[in-house]
Amino acid sequence: MSSRHQRDENDVVAAPAFALFAAIALLIVLLAQGASPTESLRLAQGGLADGWWNDRVFYEIFIRSFQDSDGDGIGDVQGLIDRLDYLNDGDPTTDQDLGITGIWLMPPFEAHSYHGYDVTDYYAVESDYGSEADMRRLIAEARERGIAVIVDMVVNHTSSRHPWFMASRLGEEAYADWYIWADEDPGYRGPWGAPAWHQAGGRYYYGVFWDGMPDLNLRNPSVTRAIYDIAAFWLTDIGVDGFRLDAIKHIIENGEIQENTPEGRAWLADYEAHLDATKPHSFTVGEIFNGPSFIVSRYVDEGAIDVGFDFNLADKMISAAQRGVNRDIARAHRNAVRDYPENQFATFLTNHDQDRLANKLLFDLDKNKVAASLLLTGPGLPFLYYGEEIGMTGVKPDERLRTPMHWDDSPFAGFTQGDSVWTQLQSPDIVASANVAAQIAEPDSLLSHYRDLIHLRNRNSALRRGQYAAVESSARNIYAFLRHDSDQTLLIIINLSDDHISDYALALEASDLVFGAPALIYGAGDLAAPRVNPSGGFDDYKPLAELDAFSLAVISF
Repeated sequence: MSSRHQRDENDVVAAPAFALFAAIALLIVLLAQGASPTESLRLAQGGLADGWWNDRVFYEIFIRSFQDSDGDGIGDVQGLIDRLDYLNDGDPTTDQDLGITGIWLMPPFEAHSYHGYDVTDYYAVESDYGSEADMRRLIAEARERGIAVIVDMVVNHTSSRHPWFMASRLGEEAYADWYIWADEDPGYRGPWGAPAWHQAGGRYYYGVFWDGMPDLNLRNPSVTRAIYDIAAFWLTDIGVDGFRLDAIKHIIENGEIQENTPEGRAWLADYEAHLDATKPHSFTVGEIFNGPSFIVSRYVDEGAIDVGFDFNLADKMISAAQRGVNRDIARAHRNAVRDYPENQFATFLTNHDQDRLANKLLFDLDKNKVAASLLLTGPGLPFLYYGEEIGMTGVKPDERLRTPMHWDDSPFAGFTQGDSVWTQLQSPDIVASANVAAQIAEPDSLLSHYRDLIHLRNRNSALRRGQYAAVESSARNIYAFLRHDSDQTLLIIINLSDDHISDYALALEASDLVFGAPALIYGAGDLAAPRVNPSGGFDDYKPLAELDAFSLAVISF
């Protein structure tokens, strides 16, 4: 094993007595700053509390496009460190930071392509991004700010230029069956109709995405052991808190059944157990692309992942913002709550593979705000794609979805001090308005809306972990629901339309909740209290005389 895979001598754990004293001291400081006891203990002791992810809002970052620190036009780890205070400054008494409490890094490994999903060395940080020391420093700086860090772990496939594959292609005995080979072309295509079998050296190998990404043979115990070792390195040596698991519905195929196999979920459940044994309560969030909630939830129910991304729910949130109608989003929320363990699903609007939200909503500021309101008040664990909070744009091809972050309206948008950038930015007229500097002090900006809602979520446990209960609305443009836990009950009301609505009524058939005097914790207007019916719910409830167009109201009882 090379020296870069080993711990530095300076990483030796401090003496137990000193460590205990330091932990207690840090706990006292964090409590004084207003951090929750659970969060304080997690940070002070260096351990992860069970279910810690439920208290987070995650932010997806493409390092290459976030911030360049050395002027070469490519984003790097040091650039990300330099911008951490934008995400969270670590001071709970301030509210100018975005309030992010978790970040997901797209693949940080050495890879053949710019995007990082065709890995050539799992033990090396992408040389364009920096070094292992930089990555460890990022973890430490993030932790000081209360930010957890997960990385994109690609275990379904490697690059065709990975040494494992090159050895397997040559038939070297130790690696001969590390990939999936056939002497004859099996003749079937991939699940979306693209070629899945590719010729090399007179044989054929399986690569569901393309010939540059051959699938690993995870039925081979030697491959599994290698993947386990990689995970342990990133969890314990580098110090990340978990993984976003890429393309896991393809993890193990069964002939022409190339998605969501029981064998794949069983492998992932064993992998999850290994992760938890290596670093207790480490976190996994899985990509099961376009799977409905009842498919994705199987992975969670069977212990294959902690949470899964719900693509259907993302589509319905965007649709509700586009069309201004509550029916589909209400059904999607009910299905998610029915199918998953409580709140164990990941919500998002768009990610690095999809056209940007601003484009989908035709650059309508108010509709973008509505989508943010749905994401950050609804059930589940929210993820936000970098730049979504300022209305960054981009449509396929994929490179145009992953362009540099807009920090200001300078020629390279504040991304680099150099004279070039790794890919062309969006148009100057987009950069001029969709940038952090233009929006950060503007109270009605999209950035301010996201920031206010993330801080609102951070302050209110019912928004983070509370149960969901549907509330019926007489107006199809009004979406209302409850979030409640043992500490608080919140009523969320979102006007999805561009109309000011006064003719509406809300109803809850039955409830065992207590509805005391209402208080408006987000929004404006004079509040009326509900009249509780004999079943503990309410009928014909109109808490605010009028709901402004595209408005959000959060009422505490």
